[in-house]
Amino acid sequence: MLQIDKAKSAVEPAAPTPDAASPEEQYASFVAFVRRQSPVILFVMLLTLGLATVYIFTTPPRYTGEAVMIIDTHKLNLFQQQSSLGFEAPVDTAMVDSQVEILKSENIALSVIKDLHLTEDPEFVGASGGLIGTVFGLVSSVTSLFGPDEPSSDLALTRKALQHFENSLRIRRVGLTYVIDIDYESLSPERAAQIANAIADAYVVDALESKYQSTKRAAVWLQDRLKELRAQATAADRAEVDFKAKNNIVDTGGRLLNEQQLAELNSALVLAQAQTAEAKARLDRVQQILQKENQTPNFEDTATVTDSLHDDVITRLRQQYLDIAARESDWSTRYGHDHLATVNLRNQMAEIRKSIDDELRRIAETYKSDYEIAMARESAVQKGLNDIISQSNDTNQAQITLRDLDSTAQSYRAMADNFLQQYMMSVQQQSFPITESRLITQATPPLNKSHPRTLLVLAIATVGGMILAFGIGMVRDFSDRVFRTGQQVEDDLQADCIAVVPALKEDASGDATVPGENDGAIHRSLLERGVDIVRAGVAKITDTLKVARSRSEVRKFNKEAAKEPVFSARRNDSTFGPRTIVRDKSVLWHVIDSPFSRFTESIRAIKISGDLFGVSKSNKVIALTSSLPNEGKSTIGTSLAQLMAHSGSRVILLDCDLRNPVLSRTLAPDASAGLIEVLAGRASLDDVTWTDPSTKLTFLPCVLKSRVAHTSEILASEATKKLFDRLRETYDYVVVDLSPLAPVVDVRATYNLVDSYIFVIEWGRTKIDVVEHALGAARGVYDNLLGVVLNKADINVLNRYESYRGKYYYNRYYARYGYTD
Repeated sequence: MLQIDKAKSAVEPAAPTPDAASPEEQYASFVAFVRRQSPVILFVMLLTLGLATVYIFTTPPRYTGEAVMIIDTHKLNLFQQQSSLGFEAPVDTAMVDSQVEILKSENIALSVIKDLHLTEDPEFVGASGGLIGTVFGLVSSVTSLFGPDEPSSDLALTRKALQHFENSLRIRRVGLTYVIDIDYESLSPERAAQIANAIADAYVVDALESKYQSTKRAAVWLQDRLKELRAQATAADRAEVDFKAKNNIVDTGGRLLNEQQLAELNSALVLAQAQTAEAKARLDRVQQILQKENQTPNFEDTATVTDSLHDDVITRLRQQYLDIAARESDWSTRYGHDHLATVNLRNQMAEIRKSIDDELRRIAETYKSDYEIAMARESAVQKGLNDIISQSNDTNQAQITLRDLDSTAQSYRAMADNFLQQYMMSVQQQSFPITESRLITQATPPLNKSHPRTLLVLAIATVGGMILAFGIGMVRDFSDRVFRTGQQVEDDLQADCIAVVPALKEDASGDATVPGENDGAIHRSLLERGVDIVRAGVAKITDTLKVARSRSEVRKFNKEAAKEPVFSARRNDSTFGPRTIVRDKSVLWHVIDSPFSRFTESIRAIKISGDLFGVSKSNKVIALTSSLPNEGKSTIGTSLAQLMAHSGSRVILLDCDLRNPVLSRTLAPDASAGLIEVLAGRASLDDVTWTDPSTKLTFLPCVLKSRVAHTSEILASEATKKLFDRLRETYDYVVVDLSPLAPVVDVRATYNLVDSYIFVIEWGRTKIDVVEHALGAARGVYDNLLGVVLNKADINVLNRYESYRGKYYYNRYYARYGYTD
């Protein structure tokens, strides 16, 4: 957008941030976009639908045969072991997907091709049908003309058939089930069903063969491995036996011999220790009694030893002692203590006690001998136990290696048993030709074609065409960086669009007309139009004769006047002769020839804007410029000047395009003097101006006899300013045709001469960036800009960009106000 701050923008408050577009605005924007790009959208959609129709009618119909398989593991339950979990584990999803890929594999395809002899079928090895196949066939025929036609080998035919086979095959898993759908597409319904069933059969055969080969290879490998394991187990057992023999390890009933001996010696040692302790206790007791007997004899201790030792001699002596002691006690009571019989009894008792002491000493010696024997036995058992313990330690060290040997031998035996079991199972499975899959729906010849699907193709073409059309339309809309609407002018340039001038063209008779302005005119009857055509033809012939006569007279007079001195400072009308602008039927005179036309109405809009602009300040000098040449500024300026003059105002039109005075060459082709001569003082203004007889428009041409280098200095000179001051006093309006802004800088020299500028932009052609750059470089033009005119607008196309403006130009509305085109 052109970023130039005008004076009035300084006092205006900042515009509020626009809210998000409402649904109505979005809908209106969408409708406007569709209206703008409707030809492209319609063309692309019709093109896609046409291509889809051609595709439908040129593509041969194809049929799809469908067979359905299922991965069923229940058939093997009879021959397989039950799961350790107690229930049957489900089939893995990856396993089902793997079976789908196997069905798509080249091995299955080659098997079907071989079984059905598809290399001899033209559908598989010939050219494909349809428009594309025909084109490829023609290309192959043309290329075969430049080289020898060699016959295809079997391998080439097989590969070609394989490629066609894979392109026509579609295999998919049905949801998350174990069901696999096999679809094959062919030109023949019978062939499609046949191949679909053949694929299922080939898969089953391939699975059986694969399982048989795998089981066979596994059995052979298991057999070889079983032999190795058996040999390794035997070697491990032999190594264990040799190690036992080498280390004197004897196993008796599951226990080693030294362990058994250690247990027995340990029991014998405990027993020997008990016996030693018992013998020592008896010996100590006897010695204790003997010691007491020697000190203080006590028969009760002797009785205790007798009871403890169970000695028959002491028991008998003790019994005698007790009997004599009883008689002695009785006799002592009866006969007295000193009686001889009593004394004898006491002597006998002493003898018995002595005998008991002697027996005790003998027993003590016996106990001492028993104690020594027990101690010797304990020492022997202890020594044997120590020897066995030492030997057991050595054996335990050897047991570590022995356990490793035994573990190795057991492992080899377990592996041998397991491999034997697996080998027996593999041998059994070879005799059961059962697979996990089975065919649940056999393919039958389809009744209806599956390709091409007419409705689907048309729907895809419609949707795709709409997407493509709208995409292309959006690309064209985004890349359309030209001015087409007045709203664009206001948004991008921050300037008023005072008029949209329709494009004019000359018909075969030379008349200027607006394209499309006669479309839909219904206010005339055919008879009236015919009469008008006849009258217009007669009038046109008459005008042509008058114009030809007038032109010839003017040119003749000018040639004669050219021989006389031209650059005279004196005013001499007879010197220059009549300077009359010769009219024709070109676009320059369309305002006068067609006063009710759309073009003329647009020029009126420009004049009204100039008049309104002159309310606040003087606006006599109006200049027209543009960004680039050929945008129609000269035509707009001439038409505006004619309209002003035709309304009764005194108007002069100046051609100030000193670099390329196109307007002078058009209106005054025979002029020999003009603006340059007036500024140089070599001619007066009245001597070089030309006049239109009908509108009284005055025209000051610019005659260049050679290139002028310093045109901007000429326009900025004091003589030019004085000329314009004179023109302000003499005329009501001064219309100036300036050069374009972009190529030259002459317009910048007119800031102090011009009251307002009219900027002409060619509709639909001039780039927005060019206009912004041109006005940005010429600040004086922008500050005194009367408005922007969009010139050469195509009315039919304009309706797609601004519907209200297109309707504004409709003939049915103009006809109510005298529109007669």
